[in-house]
Amino acid sequence: MNLNHPTTARVAISGIEINKVLRNTYALLSMTLLFSALTAGLSMAFSWPHPGMVLTLVGYFGLLMLTTKFRNSSLGILFVFALTGFMGLTLGPIISLYVTAFPNGNQLVMTALGGTGLIFLGLSSYVLTTKKDFTFIGGMLFAGILIAFLAGIGAAIFSIPSLSLAVSAMFVLLMSGLILFQTSQLVNGGETNYIMATVTLYISIYNLFLSLLHLLGIFGGDD
Repeated sequence: MNLNHPTTARVAISGIEINKVLRNTYALLSMTLLFSALTAGLSMAFSWPHPGMVLTLVGYFGLLMLTTKFRNSSLGILFVFALTGFMGLTLGPIISLYVTAFPNGNQLVMTALGGTGLIFLGLSSYVLTTKKDFTFIGGMLFAGILIAFLAGIGAAIFSIPSLSLAVSAMFVLLMSGLILFQTSQLVNGGETNYIMATVTLYISIYNLFLSLLHLLGIFGGDD
């Protein structure tokens, strides 16, 4: 008799569930990124204006709350696409601004996009390969993101370029940490809802791209 069989079976089932959540997360993330790129492209093509900070925050947090509320139903998927599509609409005018305001605007956007992709793939691959547990940084990330978020609002309201620069640098580090944290949660079974995992990774990628674009615009915009 194999006394370890029940334990082995539970481990196998757990591994299957983790792999399923991983597949669903990356599949949904890929689709939402493409949808967000589509809405950003439409926003650029039709020269739609940026909705402004207040409307952006209301739309983001409102759709995030709805996504969280319906995360265990099919409506959750609908609200994920609504959220990422809305964020794509806010991204289009920003990209258009960089393209038109800088002589090398297209290069800046592509460099930021490439850097975002490399960081995401590099950090994700590291965690998926090593299965290292990064859940210990969760508390620090929450505090850091809250501080950076409030500082970013202050920099926008009071037009403080140096603070805005510092916030962008902070967000590059914080979003990189959030990618490590969320991927670690997925790999080690700490996150079982692929809708919420998708939202976290999408927001990490979105903010990472914007932060890199801002930094590149400051340090490389005159090239």
